[in-house]
Amino acid sequence: MRLNHLSYAILLTALPTASLFAAGLDRSGQSISAFLQPGNYAEAGISILDPKVEGQDLLKNKVDDMGEDYYFPSAAIKVQATDKISLGLIYDQPYGADAAYDSNSLFFGSNGTGTSVEVDTQNLTALIGYQPTENWNFYAGPVWQTVEADIKLRGLAYQGLSGYNIKVAEEEAYGWLAGFAYSIPEIALKASVTYRSEIKHKATGEETYTLSSPMTVAPGVTLPTGTTIGLANARVDAITPQSVNVDLQTGIAANTLAFANLRWVHWDQFAVTPQALFQRSGGNNLIDYSDDQYSITTGISRKFNDKWAGTAAVGYDSGAGNPVTTLGPTEGYWSVGLGGQYSPAENYFIQAGVKYFWLGDAKAQTGGTVVGEFKDNTALGYGMKIGYRF
Repeated sequence: MRLNHLSYAILLTALPTASLFAAGLDRSGQSISAFLQPGNYAEAGISILDPKVEGQDLLKNKVDDMGEDYYFPSAAIKVQATDKISLGLIYDQPYGADAAYDSNSLFFGSNGTGTSVEVDTQNLTALIGYQPTENWNFYAGPVWQTVEADIKLRGLAYQGLSGYNIKVAEEEAYGWLAGFAYSIPEIALKASVTYRSEIKHKATGEETYTLSSPMTVAPGVTLPTGTTIGLANARVDAITPQSVNVDLQTGIAANTLAFANLRWVHWDQFAVTPQALFQRSGGNNLIDYSDDQYSITTGISRKFNDKWAGTAAVGYDSGAGNPVTTLGPTEGYWSVGLGGQYSPAENYFIQAGVKYFWLGDAKAQTGGTVVGEFKDNTALGYGMKIGYRF
């Protein structure tokens, strides 16, 4: 059951929205499937998420939808330099958050503005692979990553921190990945294991907050309520977590593949700790998670003819602990997805996919106190990808 190029593309780029709404800040799923394509290959895609995240605050008041739509692009190129050496470059945006609460919310808004968060990352992964035989591929490479953030806290949920702002300019850091793949082309079997290291960011940000009560700063000097205090070049420590991806596929019938992706992300003990917030709150973190994330996506891909193919998949994500931060009040998900692929010629294809998520119920906390509960929420993800062999 040796696969042609079209059949490989069915599986290894099966659903553009494969990991669109995952635990913690996880977004892209950090796939390296493009690098494991045969021959020379390039792809570019975009994924979009439309979530609905509603709930109620501590006093049972309704909290309107705080989940913001977002999109992120991806791209990759792989070159088979020799029979045994391959080179690759992969761009994605692996972690992020987008949320905005209603400014009229008692617990999450005040003075005409609501609590909001925008966290963006970018990854550029360089890969070199060594194939000692047709069956084995060993690969490794460096990872360049940037992080930037803009976060505002408002409302009773944050007590003395209502009015707090932090803006972190784009900052870069480096990590690495390594892994191996094994394949038996005759039966369409392929398996890969990829480890990514944690990446330590030592960023600086501008923190400001408004005093909710008078503050004595020196003998005889007291700042009144409402005074805004700023701290420029505040230290912000964060570590994006280490992870392991396991990808499996096998032919189960003519022109039909079964596949599975398993992912582990080390969110346990993850924390973002800005300097002024830590001091002002008595030792609390801005963002933290208590559990590791485990997720699985499995499904079937089928080639209908030389031009058309389709994929169906189901997925589960464990979440990263509950209660959770108010900046992302969901706990894992279940999902179903459908994808279609059109190949005008054997050397390129156009692919689209859609995925529906049932988001896990979660309690939102600040400083260890539960301030809201979010139930029965959903999200819709969709995306498009173009692949080309050269």
